[in-house]
Amino acid sequence: MSIDLGKANEPNHVELGRKDDAKVHKMFLDHTGSHLLIALSSTEVLYVNRNGQKVRPLARWKGQLVESVGWNKALGTESSTGPILVGTAQGQIFEAELSASEGGLFGPAPDLYFRPLYVLNEEGGPAPVCSLEAERGPDGRGFVIATTRQRLFQFIGRAAEGAEAQGFAGLFAAYTDHPPPFREFPSSLGYSELAFYTPKLRSAPRAFAWMMGDGVLYGALDCGRPDSLLSEERVWEYPEGVGPGASPPLALVLTQFHFLLLLADRVEAVCTLTGQVVLRDHFLEKFGPLKHMVKDSSTGHLWAYTERAVFRYHVQREARDVWRTYLDMNRFDLAKEYCRERPDCLDTVLAREADFCFRQRRYLESARCYALTQSYFEEIALKFLEARQEEALAEFLQRKLAGLKPAERTQATLLTTWLTELYLSRLGALQGDPEALNLYRETRERFRSFLSSPRHKEWLFASRASIHELLASHGDTEHMVYFAVIMQDYERVVAYHCQHEAYEEALAVLARHRDPQLFYKFSPILIRHIPRQLVDAWIELGSRLDARQLIPALVNYSQGGEAQQVSQAIRYMEFCVNVLGETEQAIHNYLLSLYARGQPASLLAYLEQAGASPHRVHYDLKYALRLCAEHGHHRACVHVYKVLELYEEAVDLALQVDVDLAKQCADLPEDDEELRKKLWLKIARHVVQEEEDVQTAMACLASCPLLKIEDVLPFFPDFVTIDHFKEAICSSLKAYNHHIQELQREMEEATASAQRIRRDLQELRGRYGTVEPQDKCATCDFPLLNRPFYLFLCGHMFHADCLLQAVRPGLPAYKQARLEELQRKLGAAPAPTKGSARTKEAEGGAATAGPSREQLKADLDELVAAECVYCGELMIRSIDRPFIDPQRYEEEHLSWL
Repeated sequence: MSIDLGKANEPNHVELGRKDDAKVHKMFLDHTGSHLLIALSSTEVLYVNRNGQKVRPLARWKGQLVESVGWNKALGTESSTGPILVGTAQGQIFEAELSASEGGLFGPAPDLYFRPLYVLNEEGGPAPVCSLEAERGPDGRGFVIATTRQRLFQFIGRAAEGAEAQGFAGLFAAYTDHPPPFREFPSSLGYSELAFYTPKLRSAPRAFAWMMGDGVLYGALDCGRPDSLLSEERVWEYPEGVGPGASPPLALVLTQFHFLLLLADRVEAVCTLTGQVVLRDHFLEKFGPLKHMVKDSSTGHLWAYTERAVFRYHVQREARDVWRTYLDMNRFDLAKEYCRERPDCLDTVLAREADFCFRQRRYLESARCYALTQSYFEEIALKFLEARQEEALAEFLQRKLAGLKPAERTQATLLTTWLTELYLSRLGALQGDPEALNLYRETRERFRSFLSSPRHKEWLFASRASIHELLASHGDTEHMVYFAVIMQDYERVVAYHCQHEAYEEALAVLARHRDPQLFYKFSPILIRHIPRQLVDAWIELGSRLDARQLIPALVNYSQGGEAQQVSQAIRYMEFCVNVLGETEQAIHNYLLSLYARGQPASLLAYLEQAGASPHRVHYDLKYALRLCAEHGHHRACVHVYKVLELYEEAVDLALQVDVDLAKQCADLPEDDEELRKKLWLKIARHVVQEEEDVQTAMACLASCPLLKIEDVLPFFPDFVTIDHFKEAICSSLKAYNHHIQELQREMEEATASAQRIRRDLQELRGRYGTVEPQDKCATCDFPLLNRPFYLFLCGHMFHADCLLQAVRPGLPAYKQARLEELQRKLGAAPAPTKGSARTKEAEGGAATAGPSREQLKADLDELVAAECVYCGELMIRSIDRPFIDPQRYEEEHLSWL
C-alpha cells in the first residue's frame, strides 16, 4: 500500500502478484519517493515506480537476499535511479541501475545492469551488508560507508575516467589489493544500522550514527580529510534497559542533535551532545509491536510503523535548548550561536563565559565578555580591581564605552576619565624602568590609540576638560599636547609651547592651523621673541587676518623705539596698505606714527603718494598734522596744510623751510587770484624783510604775473637806491603802455561793430514774406489765413494758437508761468477802436495804469515767437524727449490693442 500525503485518505493498494509463501524481507524507498525495491525472503526482488504502479521483478537480482541499498542522491531522478549500490546477506556489494521505462512484451527490463563490486568480511568470513550510504563530497570525491554486524568500512576515492565515470567501479577498484579502513566493535546485535544527518536535500551530510552491539557510534563527517571521513567519534552506550538481550533496538534515525532508537514498544530520543534520554514515547499494545523507523530526507519528518498503523513525528525547534547543553559543556561559541536571537539567553551565556575565563585567569577575554553582559558595572569593576588587573579593567571600560548610546553622556564622561586615569597610572609606574621599556612603549601606543580613536572622539571631546586636568595632575605634558592636537584645542597647545619658551613651535602650530583668533591672542607674546618670523606668518595669511586686531601687539612691541622693532611693525603695515589695499583709518594713522618715529624719509613719500584730495586720503588729517608738528617734520606739515587747503598756513610754514616750497604753495589756489596775490606778497615780504635779497625779490616779481612793482616797493627800506628797480619800473611802464593800446583797439572794434548792427537793423525792417491762399499751418495742416498766424524767416508758418500749444511744453516752469500771466492780461485788456481822440486818451490812461495791449502782445511774441519751434534751440533741446509721454504710455498702449 502506498500513501500520497497530499491525499492521505486515499491509500493505493499494490498487489505483489505472488501466490507462494514468500514474505517481504525488507523494502527500500529512494529519497525522491519514485523508486521502491521490495526484497522477498525467497531471494527475489520486486521493483515499483510511483508513476507506473506495476510490480516488476528484477531477473538479474534473483538469488540475492538484499539487506541494504545505497541510493544515488546526485544522479537519481523520477525515471532512473542512476548507479546505485546493493548489499546482500552474503556480504556482496553490487552496482546496479534501474529504469522506469515500460516496453512491450519484448521491451527492456527495468534492471539495466547488476554487477558485483566488492565483498565485506568479518572474522568468520563474509558478513551481511547491513547498511550502505553513498555520497559525493564538495571537492568531487566520492565515498561509500558500509556496515556489517560489527564493522564499519570506508571507501574513499575518485571515479575512474571514461564511460563508467558516473559509477562506483573505479572507487572500489582502489581496494582490490588491500582492505578498506574500518572500525570494529566486539559485541553484536546480529545486525546494525547506519544513519546520516543532512541539513538540506542533496547537500553533503554532516554527522553519522551507527547502531551496533556496544551502543551508538556518533561523530562528524569531514569530507576534506584524505584518510578518514569520520571525526569527533564517540560511542554512546544504550540507555538502561536497551541493548542486546531483552530489548534490542530495531532501527535508528539521526537528527541534528538527537538520535532516535526504535524499540518494540517505544521510541527513545537520546541527545548526541550528552547521551541523555530526552524523550520516551510508548505505543499502545493495540497497534502491535513497532517494526521500523525511517526519516524523510526532503521534509525531515520521521515515520514509524507497525503492522496495523503508521506514525509520523514532526520535529520543531529542536535547537531551542541546545545552548544550555553547550553552556554546560563550556562550549561557549556554539552556545552563543544557538541563542543569538534570544538576548536573555545570550546574556546568560556571556556571563558564564566571562566567569569561566576569569577563573582561568584569562582576564582580557573575561573583560570582553563582561562588557557584553548586563551584569552590574560596579561588581565587574571591583572584581578586576581586587585581582589587580588594570589592563583587563581598561579593556572592560573601553568595551563599555563603545557600547554607550549618544544620550548617555554622564556614563561616557565617567568611563573616559577612568580610562585616562588607568593609562596614566600605568605609564607612571612603567616610566623610568629600563626593563619595562618595551611594555611602556606598548602601553603608550595603546593610550594614544584610545585618545585618537574615531569611535571615542565624541565622548573624549565632551570630557576634554576633565582629561586635561588629569594629564596636568600627572605632569604628562607630552600627552597633554598630543590630546590637545587631537581635540583641535590648538589654543592649549600654543599656550603650552609659550610657557616652555618654545616660541617657534608655537608659531608653527599657528601657521599650520591658520586660526585668526589664535593669532590675535598669542601675537603680543610671540612678537617680543620672534618678531620677524611672526610678521612673515602674518603676511602669509594675508587678508584672513584683521590688521586692526594686531595693532595692540605692534604698539606694545614698538614702544621700545628700537630700529628693529619699528621696522618690523612698518613692514607689516606697508604690506597691509600697499598689497592688501587697506583703507581703515586706524591702520594708516598707525603707519604715519611709525614713519614719524622711525623712518622720517618715508613719511613725506607716503603723504605724497596718498594724494592731495582731502576726500581720498585714508588717514586723519588733523592727527597727521599734529603728529608731524610734534616730531618737527615741517615739509610733511606743509603737505598736510596743502591737503587741508590752508594755503596761508602752508606758505607761512614753508617760508621757514624753503622759499621754493612756499612758491609752490602760493600757486595752488588757481581759482582765487586775490588769495594767490596775497600769498605771493607774503613771500615777497619775507624775501625782502627777512632775507634782504633784492634780486630774489625781483625774481619773485617775475614769477607771479599778479604782482606789480608798486605792490613790492613798500616792503623795501628807504635807503635802497632806484638802480635796483630800474628794470622792473621800465618793464611795468611798458606793460601799462601796451595795455592802454589794447584798450584803444578794443574800443575801435566795438564802435565798428555797433555801426554794422545799425545797418543790419535797417535792412531787417524792410524784409517781408509772401503768404499764398493755399498755405497751411505746419502743425494742424489747416489753411493759414483763417486765423492769426506767425511767419518765420525759415519759411515755417503757424497759427498763433498752434504755435502757442507747440512751444508751451518746451518752456521752463517760470516761462510757462509768465506765458499764462500774459495771456490772462491780454484777455482782460479792452479791444482797440479806430480814429477817435477819446481812444487815444483811453490808451494813454491805460498806459499809465499798466502795460498797453501792444506791449503785452510784444512780450508774448518775444516769449513764443523768438525762434521757429521746428528750427530753433527748442527742437534741439527736445531731442531726448520720448514720442509718447510716460504718464500717458499705458493709456496709449491700450488704445492700440
